[in-house]
Amino acid sequence: MLGEIFRNPQLAESLRAVAAGGPQEFYNGSVAKEILASAALNGLHLTQEDFSSHHGEWVDPIGITYRGQHTVYELPPNPQGLAALQMLNILELYDLEALGFNSADYLHLQIEAKKLAFADRAKFYADPEFGGPSPELIAGLISKSYAAERAALINMSSAATTVPPGTPPSPAAEATYPGGFPRSAAAQSLDHTSADTMYLTVADADGTMVSLIQSNYEGFGSGLVAAGFGLQDRGSLFNMQEGAANQYQPGKRPFHTIIPGFATVRDAAGTEQPWLSFGVMGGNIQPQGHSQIIANLIDFGMNPQEAGDAARYTHSGSSQPTGEVMHDGGSVQLEGGVCAEVEAELRRRGHQTTRGPNGGGYQAIMFDHEQNSYIGATEMRKDGIAAGF
Repeated sequence: MLGEIFRNPQLAESLRAVAAGGPQEFYNGSVAKEILASAALNGLHLTQEDFSSHHGEWVDPIGITYRGQHTVYELPPNPQGLAALQMLNILELYDLEALGFNSADYLHLQIEAKKLAFADRAKFYADPEFGGPSPELIAGLISKSYAAERAALINMSSAATTVPPGTPPSPAAEATYPGGFPRSAAAQSLDHTSADTMYLTVADADGTMVSLIQSNYEGFGSGLVAAGFGLQDRGSLFNMQEGAANQYQPGKRPFHTIIPGFATVRDAAGTEQPWLSFGVMGGNIQPQGHSQIIANLIDFGMNPQEAGDAARYTHSGSSQPTGEVMHDGGSVQLEGGVCAEVEAELRRRGHQTTRGPNGGGYQAIMFDHEQNSYIGATEMRKDGIAAGF
């Protein structure tokens, strides 16, 4: 409640133990023992082997060019970063500036591109070590030719009620990676709407930028606390259907939604230079938010703060990696900045619309190459801060 002072002495004790003993203290020492004891009391099937065999992974980001000068990077599955890239590939085929910001045509195109990307997301996105997409399949999903094939399914006069997944080609995978850049800035936000996700981006004077997102998932995770840590509940995002790419298996990572974003820009010599570290919180909102932010910045010429403040749409009801299948076109929530005439036209095209604030939370740092400085932007919809120092 307001004004209450929260203390977590168990967490402080655990962090002191990890500081003294390193990662092994967490995975094989006192912290693991406390969590396992709590798990046993609560009927959780966790073992010491689960802890000791766990390992984090360094993965190569997946990128696509957008409008020639920029490259947008996302994490590969098991997260959903490919969905943002698939949406942007489709949007690139249209003159968004000519359609007009938040016009009926623009919003209709965004929503229909989202449905197409999410149909593929439902079928293909999963842990690559357990039936998820191969590098060749990932390259096919984000290829420009596949985007053109999928975009041809969009009817600009009518909202699709059902969208099947596609059959992407399998070209050889290609990857390029961002460099580094100067000055110092930070932006962060806590998601108090559902109290489950935090996005943080930081850039330092040596040119290092970090785009980071963390989440215990819905309801602030499982509701169970052990050794001071709130335990997450992302296992609920498995598909229990036999044969599904995201089917539950021991040792497998479930599909999950959190995706930090990054983008570069090409200089006069054609070399990629760091440009934008950004994120949008909110489960299924995240790829939709990423595509809207990138379009706001590149197609509509907004600055980083304007790009986040601008009124957004959120579409829900698409097919899901957990097994649900869209059968009625889903529904679209529009923020107050979308005019009534546009909403009426979207409804005429078959979209089911509601009104309300977007649940996502946006933060960003952009590097201005002309001024040799950082620009920070923070979310107006919830707690957040942008600071330079």
